[in-house]
Amino acid sequence: MHFVNAKTILTPKSMNIYRGCSHGCIYCDSRSKCYQFTHAFEDIEVKQNAPELLAEALRKKRKRCMIGTGSMCDPYIPAEKELCLMRRCLEVIERYDFGAAVLTKSDLVLRDLDILERINRKTKAVVQMTLTTADDDLCKILEPGVCPTSHRFEVLKECHARGIPTVVWFSPLLPFINDTKENVDGILDYCARAGVKAILCFGIGLTLREGNREYFYAALDKAAVADSRFAGLKERYIKTYGDSYEVSSPRERELMTYISQFCRKNKIMLGIDSVFKWIEDFPEDSLQPSLF
Repeated sequence: MHFVNAKTILTPKSMNIYRGCSHGCIYCDSRSKCYQFTHAFEDIEVKQNAPELLAEALRKKRKRCMIGTGSMCDPYIPAEKELCLMRRCLEVIERYDFGAAVLTKSDLVLRDLDILERINRKTKAVVQMTLTTADDDLCKILEPGVCPTSHRFEVLKECHARGIPTVVWFSPLLPFINDTKENVDGILDYCARAGVKAILCFGIGLTLREGNREYFYAALDKAAVADSRFAGLKERYIKTYGDSYEVSSPRERELMTYISQFCRKNKIMLGIDSVFKWIEDFPEDSLQPSLF
């Protein structure tokens, strides 16, 4: 980990306080060479002046909006527990009456629900949580440095209890690993029981490009040593997909139809454009004084 004084923080309505991550998710697209990391991914760059930069940027904004966090790197890496940069940034968002849309895999977000609850009362706060597998043991292989899915489910329930709307990123579903109806059922059951507002699903599969592809294949080889479910998987991926960027499951149509039917039945918003639009919509009238 190393500390820097960044020049900017918003681009234009989202921010990444950290550059790099310690969650170790085997499928992480942020490792791709196209993002031009100049340091090792695990040597996390900490933008130590992020709260001050955010305050300066929000003071200059003519129009209030939702501020997104975690689009590139999770704001709730373990180091955040001591550094508290994310918490300080949420305090800035609250102070200037903006909205917050947080994306994470970590239950550390529970620490900051007091601020998010206050933001949601004044404007709007949304907690977005990534869920990939209902099997906590499999989760430890796919996402070894972060809390298991069952803990993230507890986060979603607590947000719902506090009136904070939630969105589940149902992605990625890795071909031949967690692209099963059993796993989809488990995740959807979590979503329904937690009262999530919406699900973002980008199809059944993942993306692989230079940088994250090599890391993913090395992780499959490592997993195969300890778990027979992963035996021969790297070779199967190479044979089936080659160097394709979009790696779609052969079960995609079947599972997407099933997810769509489930969401209609349980009144959960599903989509990409529509869900992103809902997340980004800022309640313009939330701060207007009452005429009465």
